[in-house]
Amino acid sequence: MNVHVPRQRDGRPVPYVLVVVGTDVHRFDRLVGWLERWHAERPGVRLVLQYGHSRPPALPEATPFLGHEELQRAMAESTLVVSHGGPATITEARRTGHLPIVVPRDPTHDEHVDNHQQLFSRRLGAAGMVRLCESEAELVAALDEGLADPARFALAADPGRPDPRAEAVARVGAVIDGLVARRVRQRAGGRRR
Repeated sequence: MNVHVPRQRDGRPVPYVLVVVGTDVHRFDRLVGWLERWHAERPGVRLVLQYGHSRPPALPEATPFLGHEELQRAMAESTLVVSHGGPATITEARRTGHLPIVVPRDPTHDEHVDNHQQLFSRRLGAAGMVRLCESEAELVAALDEGLADPARFALAADPGRPDPRAEAVARVGAVIDGLVARRVRQRAGGRRR
């Protein structure tokens, strides 16, 4: 894949932060506001924000949604990835070689129906699998740290690893097949009586 990396005048790549809030119907305006304030003080950083159902941000590169291929390409090209606390997005970011900066949605702000993203993200944060940020100050610190030393947020990419969604679909399919087969056996056994 040919990747076009924008360059600064001195030839260094322009730092590129990709933010993904997912497709949940709940707004994530809190994170959008944090990013608008952060970016206003760092105009030399390319910030691409997939904002979902949140209010459209005042940023030059904002889109409500990205297709899967486009998301994969953006993750591969970015310096840092910021994600909501969704397991699939976190897995995708790690698969493309990023230690994701994760801001979980908070149900007390009507950003989700429950606190599962917070619980999941805290567990991954404690295990060192994500950089957990639950406040604007933590997010600003993580972004600034990551741009100063991107290697601290880089993992060995594993493009050969099977797509986790395909694995999940296969597991669910196997469970359903087993349930259907058991039900068919139960019905067949019931007719013999």
